[in-house]
Order: sequence, then structure tokens, then C-alpha cells
Amino acid sequence: MKIKLLLAGIVLCGSFARAQLSITVLPVRAEGNKAVVRLLFQNDLTNTVESARASVYLLNGQSVVGQGTRWVIGGAKDKPSLTPGATNSFFFVISSDKPFPRTNLTAKVSINRLVLEGGKLGDAVKDVSVSGGK
Repeated sequence: MKIKLLLAGIVLCGSFARAQLSITVLPVRAEGNKAVVRLLFQNDLTNTVESARASVYLLNGQSVVGQGTRWVIGGAKDKPSLTPGATNSFFFVISSDKPFPRTNLTAKVSINRLVLEGGKLGDAVKDVSVSGGK
């Protein structure tokens, strides 16, 4: 009886797991007035991600010292989509009039538009998982 309950609990918990577009934010590299944030993508969704647009905020402690918004997957005919199970990376470059601090610089990333196969809009909150960065 205990084994049946344990197995039922495992199956039930597994059914709540949700496939996602996973994004890993690597540490910021700053040199002068340019900062580079490398983003690693893993598509664990069942659909192809046709395009995704991200906003990246560079933080020095609690202060925003730079920001940018770009298409990081697709967004144009010459940029590839991300098929299910595929991985990719994107180097997000942010420029500033002033040099960036070289210490205590972190990146906060948010996806503000996610387009799936067939033009269907994805839910950037439920379908995306961001780790690393800040």
C-alpha cells in the first residue's frame, strides 16, 4: 500500500513539472564602455521557439548602469529559431557613454516576447526559466 501511494505521489508531482525555455545567464564581462552578457538557451518545450526578445539590465549593487532590449532568438528571416531539445547561445552587448565598473556588476534578464511555432504567443512567465545572473 505504501509503495502504491509513493508511486502515485511521484506521478502526480511529475505531472506538475512544466517544459520550459531555460536561459542561463553567465557572469558579465565589462571592458571600458562595453559589457557582454552571454546567454545560454535550452529549448525543453514541445514547440519550436520562432523568436524571443529579451531585456537585460546591468546592475552595480542596486543601481541600473546599463540596459538593452534585443531579439535573442529569431526575430528576423536570417536568424534561426530554436527547435525542441536544441541549445544555442547569444552574446548580448551593452554600450555606455561612461566606462562600466569592473566589480560587482550583475545582469538581470527578462523575456518580454516569446513566439512559438506557428506564430502562437508563449507565456514569458510560465514558459521561461532564467537562472544565473542576479
